[in-house]
Amino acid sequence: MLDIAQVRSHFPALSRTHDDQPIVYLDGPGGTQVPDSCIRATVDYLSRCNANHDGVFITSRESDAIVAEAHEAMADLLNARRSDEIVFGQNMTSLTFALSRSFGLLLSPEDEIVLTRLDHDANFTPWLLMARERGVTVHIVDIDEADCTLDLRDLERRLSRRTRLVAFGYASNAVGTISPVKEIVAMARAVGALTFVDAVHYAPHGPIDVQDLGCDFLACSPYKFFAPHLGALYGRFDTLDRLPAYKVRPADSHLPGRLETGTLSHEALAGLLGTMSYLEWLAASPVEGDDRSYRTPRATTLHRAMRVIEAWENGLKTHLLEGLRSRADVRIYGITDVARLDARVPTFAIRIAGRHPREVASHLAQRGICVWDGNYYALNLTERLGVEDTGGMIRIGPVHYNTHEEIDRLLASLPPGQAGAVA
Repeated sequence: MLDIAQVRSHFPALSRTHDDQPIVYLDGPGGTQVPDSCIRATVDYLSRCNANHDGVFITSRESDAIVAEAHEAMADLLNARRSDEIVFGQNMTSLTFALSRSFGLLLSPEDEIVLTRLDHDANFTPWLLMARERGVTVHIVDIDEADCTLDLRDLERRLSRRTRLVAFGYASNAVGTISPVKEIVAMARAVGALTFVDAVHYAPHGPIDVQDLGCDFLACSPYKFFAPHLGALYGRFDTLDRLPAYKVRPADSHLPGRLETGTLSHEALAGLLGTMSYLEWLAASPVEGDDRSYRTPRATTLHRAMRVIEAWENGLKTHLLEGLRSRADVRIYGITDVARLDARVPTFAIRIAGRHPREVASHLAQRGICVWDGNYYALNLTERLGVEDTGGMIRIGPVHYNTHEEIDRLLASLPPGQAGAVA
């Protein structure tokens, strides 16, 4: 059993209050709080060895060592084969725009790519704009509206020998659906296509093993899993290595530097290492299941930590779902079958009968409860569900530092629906 009080003691922000009540952070899908080890590592970098890359003097050498170690740590978290398969950037969106431009140079008008309606716009518009520039055909996979899962039969219909890339999400940042990544990768590979997986929303909730998934690219954002504002991209080495890079002329010609434009946020990478230390501490918590070995001892430890997180969140999402389902005036979007909860993360999108989502979010904010409203850049999905023009949805996003008591407080604070209105 997770010692949640000990976990929460690592996150300074969780002690903040609003009107004499502790703030309840259920806004994790937009960015999580960070542990004190992350804060200390960031401050230590700026206090001790803040310098630019590749100098001969001591602070630059120390800074370079931190940056190299961050690549190693991220490779461990994702179980990449090697650290030069990791590319850092400002955020996932920026990295995807850059990668789409590089990848597009390899395409011609007879080629096709496949996108989905379930994705965050950062895994849609960059590819769409590239396709327009290159004359590439775009196919869009639909969803099953009943449970907001990808329609794999529709995906199968849209794949062909002309498909060059399938871009899709690991988990929906709006409704929490976990897609069958390995199955989709296998379907794409069968027609000779590469795969790009947006794992931004899945990364805080469970272990990721890119070797087991078999994907060619996978992107995530460390600020969504308890680290500073950063983006991280995994790419299979031989695939990354053949991509043309948009770089200034004197820059590093080798991976990963060849695809990392300008100077990285070294202090944020130091903070990421601090977060990794926290996850290593968390891995000491008991968790059921086999412990398999990964590329390094730290990789094994980090994957165990993510299973600890997954186990605690399983209880949170069951608790939250049962509370939401008890309300006839609440409509839940996505998977609501308790027997299928392993196919979703604990992110829930809802609407309350007769209440605008912004009204509900404001009502909760006044009570110290942080939730999101709107479309959260999942614009294709909110349009497909018919809620975009009426304010989108309310998004409730607990992570592993949240408690069952906080879920109860949220449920008790949700306003009632308006009489006669349909949820």
